[in-house]
Amino acid sequence: MTVHESVLDAIGDTPLVRLRRLGEGLRPKVYAKLEFQNIGGSVKDRAALSMIRAAERDGLLAPGGTVVEGTSGNTGIGLALVAAHLGYRAVVFAPAATAAEKIRLLRAYGAEVHLVSDFVPRSHPGHLANRAAAFAAATPGAWLAQQYDNPANPAAHEVSTGPEIWRDTAGRVTHFVASVGTGGTISGTARFLKHASGGSVQVIAADPDHSTYGGGDGGAKYVEGAGHALHPDSTEDIWPEAFDIALVDRYFRITDKESILTARRAAREEGLLIGGTSGTALAAALRLAEELDEGNTVVVIIPDSGRNYLSTYFDDVWLTSTGFCASEAAAGTVGALLPDASAGVQLLATGLTVSAAARELTRRGVPADEPAFLALDRGRSFGTVHPREVTAAVTVRSLAAVGQSDPLAADEPAALHGIPFSLVGTGTAVADLALEAGQLVAVLVDGRIAGTVVRSQLRPLALSES
Repeated sequence: MTVHESVLDAIGDTPLVRLRRLGEGLRPKVYAKLEFQNIGGSVKDRAALSMIRAAERDGLLAPGGTVVEGTSGNTGIGLALVAAHLGYRAVVFAPAATAAEKIRLLRAYGAEVHLVSDFVPRSHPGHLANRAAAFAAATPGAWLAQQYDNPANPAAHEVSTGPEIWRDTAGRVTHFVASVGTGGTISGTARFLKHASGGSVQVIAADPDHSTYGGGDGGAKYVEGAGHALHPDSTEDIWPEAFDIALVDRYFRITDKESILTARRAAREEGLLIGGTSGTALAAALRLAEELDEGNTVVVIIPDSGRNYLSTYFDDVWLTSTGFCASEAAAGTVGALLPDASAGVQLLATGLTVSAAARELTRRGVPADEPAFLALDRGRSFGTVHPREVTAAVTVRSLAAVGQSDPLAADEPAALHGIPFSLVGTGTAVADLALEAGQLVAVLVDGRIAGTVVRSQLRPLALSES
């Protein structure tokens, strides 16, 4: 039995597990490195310990000091547990959309948690990183971890994760797959494996479909901890210094739906309860394995456990409410009312005035009662959109009514005069909806607004199903 003298000694040396059922029919061996077996439950424990120890060595963090960071959860949890053991105060700034389980874990470790707006331009003072930096600057004895740019982040994986994989595969690993958040895990591990193999190990970055790392538009996503979102009002797309892009040989873009459903498959087919980011990496690894032969060995990093996401990815009610469900157009569901579940909706730039929005919809020939959504401007006039990027819904008729009731309002932002709407998943049963006459329903398909219906459409179907 292994005996540790400190809880910190239980960080690292995580197992490799061969995926027998998910890998059935695939020619290469596929191994998952179970980073959720770190003492704090994620791969970020390694970076957290490395960054705090480096800060202590460099005189940046003294006894009684405060550890500060902006994080979507896992790095904060790692920092909080290390801080608790070493006697530091921990203050974490987390996105408002962070899974509730992670927030509870942070507080359980004694961290002070501040929830902030999670989708504003990088230069905005309310941005996660800026809020954390301002707090650290104003707090005596505080040290800001800066995981995205801290060299101790990838260094942790160069001295531990990479050597463990090389040792446990007896140097037979040929492909390494990991998601990219800060870039620390993939960069540090890849650096060691590239060196140990003489450059032969191929490094694959698994990236959420909308992430700019893999060429996406930077739009909002549902998978926490992976990818790189970009607010369209940002002046530049700043990538982390911890991410060494030269080490990546290939990117696999994975949709939110594929990530979530792969995580659910892992639980039900392998007995591995893994998180959404893990689902992203695993989906990429399985796709990659389809291309390879028996002479290859694939190792994929499983960053964290699904225990952090029981209220979301593993909750069937959440899955239905967000449109991540298999029976999208089943009889009696809202999805059955959409002529094309992937067609999309009219989109307008959120900054348009009432008069400008009305002119644009008229120019497009949009019918008076067809809704349009004011959303962050990504240069598209039609398509699907993440609801977090939407500020309001309008119609030509509703905008005209604003101008008629108050001519001065024509120059006000259209977003101030939106019409009410509800969000429902495409698999939601019509009989379960309780809407007022004429109320607009925005329908989510795979988590994105892809169509609309109104109460008058729902009533006949509801009656016919009763």
